[in-house]
Amino acid sequence: MATEMGAQHTGEKEESAPQHRPSLPPVLRGMVWGGIAFALLNFFVIAIQRPEYGALVSEVSVSVGMGGALIGWLLGIGGYETWLLPWFGRPAAWREPEGWQRYFSFSTDHKVIGIQYLITATGTFLVAGMVAMAMRYNLMTPSLNLFPTSVAYESAVSIHGTLMLFAVSVVAIVGGFGNYFVPLMIGAKDMVFPRLNGISYWLIPFGVLTILLSPLLGGFVTGWTGYEPLAARSPSGQIFYYIGVFTLGLSSLLTAVNVIATTVFLRAPGVTWGRLPMFVWAMLVTSLLNLYWVPSIGTTFILGLLDRLVPTDFFGQGGLPLAWQSLFWLFGHPEVYIIMLPAWGIWLEVLPVFARKTLFAQRWALIGFIVIMLMSNLVWAHHMFTDMGNAEMIPFMLFTELISIPTGFMYLVALGTMWRSRIRLTTPMILVLMSLFNFLIGGLSGVFLADGPVNLAVHDSYFVVAHFHYTIIGGMVFAWLAGMYYWLPKITGHAINEVWGKINAVAIFIGFNATFGQMFLAGMHGMNRRIALYPAYLAHQNLWISISAFVLGAAFASTMVNFGIAWVRGRQVGANPWDAKTLEWKTASPPPKENFEEIPVVTEGFYGYGNAGAEPEIFVPRVAVAADPPAPPTGVSG
Repeated sequence: MATEMGAQHTGEKEESAPQHRPSLPPVLRGMVWGGIAFALLNFFVIAIQRPEYGALVSEVSVSVGMGGALIGWLLGIGGYETWLLPWFGRPAAWREPEGWQRYFSFSTDHKVIGIQYLITATGTFLVAGMVAMAMRYNLMTPSLNLFPTSVAYESAVSIHGTLMLFAVSVVAIVGGFGNYFVPLMIGAKDMVFPRLNGISYWLIPFGVLTILLSPLLGGFVTGWTGYEPLAARSPSGQIFYYIGVFTLGLSSLLTAVNVIATTVFLRAPGVTWGRLPMFVWAMLVTSLLNLYWVPSIGTTFILGLLDRLVPTDFFGQGGLPLAWQSLFWLFGHPEVYIIMLPAWGIWLEVLPVFARKTLFAQRWALIGFIVIMLMSNLVWAHHMFTDMGNAEMIPFMLFTELISIPTGFMYLVALGTMWRSRIRLTTPMILVLMSLFNFLIGGLSGVFLADGPVNLAVHDSYFVVAHFHYTIIGGMVFAWLAGMYYWLPKITGHAINEVWGKINAVAIFIGFNATFGQMFLAGMHGMNRRIALYPAYLAHQNLWISISAFVLGAAFASTMVNFGIAWVRGRQVGANPWDAKTLEWKTASPPPKENFEEIPVVTEGFYGYGNAGAEPEIFVPRVAVAADPPAPPTGVSG
């Protein structure tokens, strides 16, 4: 039994008076304040610069203006009352709205913040998906039939990739499910730093809108990697790439701090490290990776922006032109595990529930998490095989192959849990099985890419695109959808239509594999990625890829409609419709303000499914636990 924690607290959240709401809705006030700050700083810089031809904006003025816009935005949505006033010795004066309005306002409730992340990630996923549909429509023929220029197409590719990687894949599970369920699963009332948590979310809309506005300055053509020295020749929208992704990374960094501190300090009595749920372990390991590597990539973006504005020539001819690739991939490959570790955490929560069997080899899964976290730092250079000699390739080939071993632990745990079990093929379970299959294809194709000679043959081809999407969409997005189906009854108190859920899951699976499975063949036939014009002999295959992509897009849209219907008027369910054992299922659906009526005291592990006979209670209310057990009442024996 772990040492009993002190009284749960919410860190910065204290009662303060007087409290009020702003006269304008918080989002509108944030936009107004941000717009005013942008205009003032932009014109101030223009007045100093005095650009030729009477220009009203420049790259420097826009960059400075966007910094002011971010500050104005954060103050407007609630930072003024909750952050600025206390810094000057005045009481915090923010009153959070009730009902649906709380999701469009600054909040310190981890459950509201989790839903804000989920809705924003879903909206961004749909927007980036529509951009992908436009790309596939253009690629139905070997000529430009939608985008006016190749630069416009390349900008669409860049926006799609940047949003999908930095605003969906990195954010959806960690920001959404992590915020909502980590406190619930460890028996806490909230995150350690609730106000910091609220601010971390509102960085996301700003970063997403910044990237989406990049076409106003000509877009950017570097893809999601922002490669230098190509970025030096990119249109001025490149500065929005630097600012937008830096803002998204800052949000991930703040969330990491909160998840780590909450897991370390706010665990309920009895939630020992050995009993910590696997999803919480996944969030903790992911947050440690974010804490270590996000500052690295953030610094890289600052250097890239300075190269453009000053210029400092860090990555130009006077500096190290290839340094960007090393600095980027030092974060960029651990990012794959920042994306996939949370997905594996969902696997290991869903599988024992619907297999009705104790999680197999739980400690080996935990060892896999930790070894992956450590080894992910050693494989970045396999993205740069075209830039190194044969002798340098060998150690990175070795480390890349070796990291497949702890990754394989997840499969052994999953297969062991399902072996001779009583599987219930619910929608969450089906999606987890699909995620297992897709990620296996992504992992096997990754073995080929880890081999130097093969990598050189298929580098920058659609083979890489297929591998990447099987890993991220096939692995993470399918797991994210499984988590949505699994936890939506807890979040809303409503059940999702299982029939439509299964139909949508099958449609997504077929559309996904038809789309990206063909891309392996297209890549081996010579189809290069990030190009609008391609050889005519590839037209037939690209046509069928596009048709499959449209099926995939329709299936995703139908799934989101199913979620929306369930959220609004789905069938009411009880607190634990899946008969699961982790703590989030031991409170009401949706959970009350502070999660539990009494802080629980955990007495058993969370994965004891399939035990013979009556299963013991997992926890008892804290009020029932005392240092010296009271004597039994008179007349009561045993």
